[in-house]
Amino acid sequence: MKDWWLDFLMFRKRVTPMLMPVLFWVGVGIAVIMAVWNLVDGARFGQPRLIFHGVVLLLAGPFFVRVLCEWVLSFFHQEE
Repeated sequence: MKDWWLDFLMFRKRVTPMLMPVLFWVGVGIAVIMAVWNLVDGARFGQPRLIFHGVVLLLAGPFFVRVLCEWVLSFFHQEE
């Protein structure tokens, strides 16, 4: 425990790579919830545009969340 804290304080341990999986799954959850919301609203109000947006978001949302997470991680990549 003491070594981890020292590594953290001396910037030898990176925080972003440890947080990124959590942020990825939160982003996927938000994308899926928004997609389902659009699908339900589109079906309830008879709006095909919302149904289309829901399907596109359900398929492409997690992909774009992954791309954004990898993009952020590319800034913190370090060669060892």
